[in-house]
Amino acid sequence: MYEKLQKNTKDKKRVGRGGKRGKTSGHGHKGQKARAGKSIRPAFRDALQRLPKKRGHNKNRSRSVVPRRRVLCVNLSKLEKNFKDKKTTITPNLLCRLGIINKKGKKIEAVKILGVGELKSKIVVSGFTVSETAEKKIVKTGGKVFKK
Repeated sequence: MYEKLQKNTKDKKRVGRGGKRGKTSGHGHKGQKARAGKSIRPAFRDALQRLPKKRGHNKNRSRSVVPRRRVLCVNLSKLEKNFKDKKTTITPNLLCRLGIINKKGKKIEAVKILGVGELKSKIVVSGFTVSETAEKKIVKTGGKVFKK
């Protein structure tokens, strides 16, 4: 009596093994998604783009890994115009407060003084990198340069 009982459940459909769907069995033709054990990590390329160390480095490592440091240039003519008769020490903070240079976020970027323009007044410069011509012109007028 028990030998003739049948199962009530239907077998789970196993795709890609012949059967009723024929040929490719709903998998399309070739490609990664047609293969057995197909599991593709979703949006893997996007995740990889967010991880530069996994992607390797550019041929120019300094550009691909180390962030570039921008240097702001200020000419002597601009200092002459803004500090004609003032006897203060010129610093990056002072230039920032006067609006000659801008902050990037909370930090003041590196500033270099270039020797473009005439300088007639004595100025004292501190906390900058200064070009050779600018330094010569500042010292020639009787000013001082305190390097960074």
